[in-house]
Amino acid sequence: MSFRISLSGMNAAQADLNVTSNNIANSNTTGFKESRAEFADVYPASAYGISKDTVGAGVRLQRVAQQFTQGTVESTGKALDLAINGKGFFTLSSGGSTVYSRAGNFGTDKDGFVVNPSGARLQVYLPSAGGTGFDTGRMSDVQLQTGDSAPAPTSKVTVGSNLPGNATAPTTATFDPTDATSYNYTTSLTVYDSLGASHSQSIYYVKTANPNEWEAHVYVDGTAVGGPQTLQYTNVGTLASPSPGTIALPSYTPNTGAAPMDISLDVSKSTQYGNSFSVSSLTQDGHTTGRLTGIEVSADGVVQARYTNGVSTPLGQVVMTNFANPQALQPLGDNAWAETAESGEALRGVAGSSEFGAIQGGALESSNVELTEQLVNMITAQRNFQANAQMISTQDQITQTVINIR
Repeated sequence: MSFRISLSGMNAAQADLNVTSNNIANSNTTGFKESRAEFADVYPASAYGISKDTVGAGVRLQRVAQQFTQGTVESTGKALDLAINGKGFFTLSSGGSTVYSRAGNFGTDKDGFVVNPSGARLQVYLPSAGGTGFDTGRMSDVQLQTGDSAPAPTSKVTVGSNLPGNATAPTTATFDPTDATSYNYTTSLTVYDSLGASHSQSIYYVKTANPNEWEAHVYVDGTAVGGPQTLQYTNVGTLASPSPGTIALPSYTPNTGAAPMDISLDVSKSTQYGNSFSVSSLTQDGHTTGRLTGIEVSADGVVQARYTNGVSTPLGQVVMTNFANPQALQPLGDNAWAETAESGEALRGVAGSSEFGAIQGGALESSNVELTEQLVNMITAQRNFQANAQMISTQDQITQTVINIR
């Protein structure tokens, strides 16, 4: 009996050394979570229970428990390196199965899907059909769009300008965009048609003989778009007409084969103050085609694709998962875990919410192994092994003494 007790102690110490060795071996593994060997004593029992003078029968390995404490987050500068600062796991699709990981060292495969080094694809919530928010009822692989970003035609031009209150009518009465003496001021910007081709839109301001009244002549590529638009200001310099400040210009058909351009002119921010002309803002809502320049991931897990035309397109929001009992997850290797009955149902959500930590882009979570602690555990397990081996040697001596009795 004593031999078996000591042997169970040696086996337990060996298991403790194995766990410690695995922790030390993975001290530099991204997202690795250290394990702890947990033991339980063994008592022989019968149908009548355990008597008061029963001696224990040794020790057994009860479980190897994962320790999901936070590892150090270290910056890498790589856009697809992601770290979770807080609770939760990345959700991955691997060969048709859903697995979970804390390792965020992602890259792309030949098809543009975001994958980990094992080829498991990162799961995201896709953008909603309406264009606002994300469909949290539908998970999908996230794929980087390698093609050009589609153009968008200009539909609105916003002009924030100030016209001088002391201006007088031009010396030339008939307006001609090629004659600078027929207008007071001009400003220009680039607008885009449905094919993404750029066009120059110019606005010419002409002071009329009427008090506080101006005319705005709009030209695109040197062609007039409609007649002059009247701008009327109050005696304190604010815009009186048109109200509320939007002018719907006639359609302009470009020679590129694109659809007609229907542009509205927003002059609600224009004023008539002082004695100088200025343009404080001049914007339009269209853009040309664009090439992918980079990817960025926000703290709440939104994956954005950036293009050369200044457009940022959301590709999805990273799916976060947590469990009521994460220590019961099944380790699969390759920094992945699988759901079990003991872990509880998977709880889905997004980063930054009450049950999930924030995502830090361009960073990785290091292993949570503390080497000094593991070396101390190694020494303790080694001493336990030696002590149990010594007990076997002592029991052998006792047995030999009994055998030698005559």
